[in-house]
Amino acid sequence: MKAVVYEGVGNFRLEERPMPTLLDSRDAIVKVTLASICSSDIHIKHGAVPRAVPGTIVGHEFVAEVVEVGTDVKKFKSGDRVTVNVETFCGECFFCKRGYVNNCQDKHGGWALGCRIDGGQAEYVRVPYADNGLNHIPEGVSNEEALFVGDILATGYWAAQIAEIKPADAVVVLGAGPTGLCTLECVKLYGPEKVIVIDTSEERLELAKKQKIADITINPLKEDVEKVVLAHTEGRGADVVLEVAGGKDTFQTAWKVARPNATVCIVALYEDSQELPLPQMYGKNLTFKTGGVDASCCEDILKLIACGKIRTDYMITHRVKLADIMGAYHIFENKLDHVIKVAVEP
Repeated sequence: MKAVVYEGVGNFRLEERPMPTLLDSRDAIVKVTLASICSSDIHIKHGAVPRAVPGTIVGHEFVAEVVEVGTDVKKFKSGDRVTVNVETFCGECFFCKRGYVNNCQDKHGGWALGCRIDGGQAEYVRVPYADNGLNHIPEGVSNEEALFVGDILATGYWAAQIAEIKPADAVVVLGAGPTGLCTLECVKLYGPEKVIVIDTSEERLELAKKQKIADITINPLKEDVEKVVLAHTEGRGADVVLEVAGGKDTFQTAWKVARPNATVCIVALYEDSQELPLPQMYGKNLTFKTGGVDASCCEDILKLIACGKIRTDYMITHRVKLADIMGAYHIFENKLDHVIKVAVEP
């Protein structure tokens, strides 16, 4: 089968790989029906994910059809349409029992697919702990509508959840890229008073407004971000800030636009270390929440898609066959041709 393989820093290659097989009674083999390219794949390519294993098939954002299941898989059978969770988790360890599935203590726990074990930019995939790692796609929900559930939409949902947004809050989201748009979709579920989104792309800011997931847009290339946020928050700053951009200065912007005693959630995956200038923030009494997504709410997200509360299929701007994916990588990595997300068909 065809698959995209991480050969080492700076090197992804489309190769022929053998079909996966069941290695454990809790595994499932799934046939990929639609996949996507994620910015985390680009981080792997750049060498910014130290745990990524050369020789691994990349890709962790895909939907599929179940082909075969191990004897201990109880929730799924051949022919089921499923989303695939970005995280592998046993469901039994200290962290899993508390919902912190990103920190599952299994040797392949956490983000494994497409990083440490073979992932979804392929024709077939072995999914460990299938009863935890798969979710049924509801009747009436298309593959396109479900495509981002297991990764960036789960990330946006988790970020909005841990931010503890209240109905009267002013929320700032830094970044209107794919994960930022998913975060905005989920922030709106909590009914904040106003949502402010910051990005350097006018096109993406306009999209956020068009989809009615942002009330106010700010382009830092054209406006003083701190001044505009203060103007829209009665001079206080934002009640909640979600940093999804991962840019050179976006962490600093995040804490600066937060009001005293605000919550700042760091959702972005940085390629460089960030500085925490404690003397400058002294007295702001900020609460920081950081880390990788605990993607344990995919079933809830699918229900929200089914009833029309969340929609992300508008983010698909490009479609390619798996055989042509390397050209799509060039477009996505360099943000060419108005790309937001790419849907990859086997």
